[in-house]
Amino acid sequence: MTGTTPSIRPAARVSLASWCRGVTEARWFAVTVVGLILTNAGLLGAETYPGLAGEWHGALRLAERACVAGFTVEILLRLGAHADRPRGFFRDPWNLFDLAVVLSAFLPVVRENTTILRLLRLARVLRTARFLPQLRIVLVAVARSLPGTVSFLLVGALLLYVYAMVGWVFFARADPGHYGSIGRAVLTLFLLMTLDGIGDAVHAGLEISRWSLLYYASYVLLASFVLVNVLIGVVLTSLEEAREMEQARPEPPAAPGDAQPPAAPGPAQPSAAAPAAAPARTELLDRIATARRALDDLEESLSAEENPSAAAPEPSPREPARTTL
Repeated sequence: MTGTTPSIRPAARVSLASWCRGVTEARWFAVTVVGLILTNAGLLGAETYPGLAGEWHGALRLAERACVAGFTVEILLRLGAHADRPRGFFRDPWNLFDLAVVLSAFLPVVRENTTILRLLRLARVLRTARFLPQLRIVLVAVARSLPGTVSFLLVGALLLYVYAMVGWVFFARADPGHYGSIGRAVLTLFLLMTLDGIGDAVHAGLEISRWSLLYYASYVLLASFVLVNVLIGVVLTSLEEAREMEQARPEPPAAPGDAQPPAAPGPAQPSAAAPAAAPARTELLDRIATARRALDDLEESLSAEENPSAAAPEPSPREPARTTL
């Protein structure tokens, strides 16, 4: 019996992984999990109403525990789906995110802190990205655009600081409410970056100096058009990269127990690549035949030049020989 124990355990793991994988890949499972996530979001919104939260406190707590139990069962099933290959579970970032969100509900420090618990419950809403490919692409694009966004913020902060200092120099005495200090000038220019109130700012600046038109025009051109378009370009590039990553996302490898049975012997079916390779093969054969004909013609011409008598036409056998008397 001890000799059969090592062979039984791998078979049990494979069967467990196959059964759990069949459950987690089913459509009803995804719909159920999305329903739990939306229910959790609804409970969070209901708790923001003091009257409703006080009257239905017990029911809300029970529903919250039911959601936690559902999420726990889900993560256990996903772990079971990787029973035959446990490392595959931890290679997927979404699995790590789900595991962290679910385990946080059982930590003593988190359960005692209401604010942190609500924030972690709010993080469960982001788990809908697992079941919505387009939302997953957007989230990945946002994450990949962070380095470019940081560079944009640095350039924007430098631009704001330079223009704020120039505005403080020229407009501090005439308009201390907006340019009385570097902080007020930065806040004013940051609001003007959205082009909100730019008309009033230009009219007020023209009363101080005509050069204010050049000041505001150059600022709007650089801050509202150039920098914003650069940021849009960074986000669009990251979105395209995220879409390519989603399309190139490899399918989970099949377990040993999920191997497909060999096909029954029969007439060979042409593969999908055969139609594409057939025209190239035919063209190559045509070129080889043409080259052979050209070599044959060249050989005949060379033979005719070496033996001129052999190249002369022989009399036709059908024409009778004429004799003269």
